[in-house]
Amino acid sequence: MTQHMAAEYKTSSFCSGADCVEVGVRQGGVVAVRDTKDRSRELTFSPQEWAAFVSGIKLGAFDAL
Repeated sequence: MTQHMAAEYKTSSFCSGADCVEVGVRQGGVVAVRDTKDRSRELTFSPQEWAAFVSGIKLGAFDAL
């Protein structure tokens, strides 16, 4: 869990009610992801990790999950 350099979070457009995901970008391009049910915990990704994840989504790499 990283607590430095707060990010401005955006909530998923697929959010309905309290079960939402938020994504924010910090200094240096670090991407932070958190669940609205517990905003005190988050996952962080380097810009390269995030780009690989988004690319995988676009290519359908997670469709079978």
